[in-house]
Amino acid sequence: MDFSSWARKHLLKKPNAAAAAAATSAATTGRLRRRESKEEEEELGLTDELREVVKSFTIDTFKSFPLQDDKVEKDLSEWQERHAMLLISQVKEISQLRYALCPRHLKDTQFWRIYFLLVKSLVSPYELRAIREEKLKRLERQEEKSPNKVFEVEMSEAKQETIGSSTDLPV
Repeated sequence: MDFSSWARKHLLKKPNAAAAAAATSAATTGRLRRRESKEEEEELGLTDELREVVKSFTIDTFKSFPLQDDKVEKDLSEWQERHAMLLISQVKEISQLRYALCPRHLKDTQFWRIYFLLVKSLVSPYELRAIREEKLKRLERQEEKSPNKVFEVEMSEAKQETIGSSTDLPV
């Protein structure tokens, strides 16, 4: 038996345990990434309906939008930035529109203000949910930092009662 036939017989027929483990790990990682991606899409409001609406936008949709020229240009919120980045990576039409419009016709901030005004009815429930969840997390962090807050309130109320009763004493 020559070396090549021996190698084929032993190495190809018996999968390497490390290779099998790596393949299993890669498959698991891929499933986790897809699940996280779907969860992130849901969190950021990237629905099929939104994708279809965004694909219908044209250059004229943005150029003819009646945007008031107020000098205050608000930055995007963290949620809006994440939404925009995921949208650009998944919907090539909006990426191409942005490339065609910015900065020649619109500033980037104007482009995104118009976009979020156009899709407000589709994304606002998701944004509001994200804002609520962030507030809840912030409150939980505050409660973890100062668990004695309840006692402080009770102590201050007790002090006020004591002060109030001492002023009621006859002179």
